Amino acid sequence: MTSKDCGHDDDEKSGLLRGILGGIVFLIFIVLFVVFLIWLILRPTKPRFILQDATIYSFNVTQPNMLSSTFQITLSTRNPNQRIGVYYDRVDVYASYHNQQITLPTRLPPTYQGHKDIIVWSPFLYGQSVPVAPFLGLSLQQDQNAGLVLMNIKIDGRVKWKVGTWISGKYHLNVNCPAYITFGNKGGNGNGNGNGNGNLNSGVNFGAAIKYQLASSCEVDV
Repeated sequence: MTSKDCGHDDDEKSGLLRGILGGIVFLIFIVLFVVFLIWLILRPTKPRFILQDATIYSFNVTQPNMLSSTFQITLSTRNPNQRIGVYYDRVDVYASYHNQQITLPTRLPPTYQGHKDIIVWSPFLYGQSVPVAPFLGLSLQQDQNAGLVLMNIKIDGRVKWKVGTWISGKYHLNVNCPAYITFGNKGGNGNGNGNGNGNLNSGVNFGAAIKYQLASSCEVDV
């Protein structure tokens, strides 16, 4: 084979390689364009959550560093999407204080949320004699003296998206709802359903529940 033939073969190989690379780049462009077109048509948006109210039945600190609490909360979620439905699967709700979980997780029922639909849940949250860090008792007493306690209602679960007959895989759902609870004489935002005074030393007992209208927007991460 002459050197001229070798050069011709090299040119053919280079041309073939450029053709393959060009085809791969074109295919990637088509895929990205289709993904962008689907996103442009569907405009996917995360569900929106609101903590509407919280009813406190008990909220007591006992020694050594044990916290007992019982709440009922009302959560609403709205699906803002016009073409995407949402499946809620294995969704747990619990309360935390200073980033420490103070109630057991309550499992919400599996639910499908259609386009623009609103779902309302009213779960009970229980935490009996939950061990807490020693500093939390002091922090809770200081918050009581200030007349305001910040808790967080958190949601942890899985969601799936539905477009037409297609259903996606599972995505992690993480929701954080701040709940500002007022106590004592400074607690003007609570609507008492009984004769409880909201004092953290004596606690709020069953039959003396205090309901707080919150309407607190939640942070949602999917």
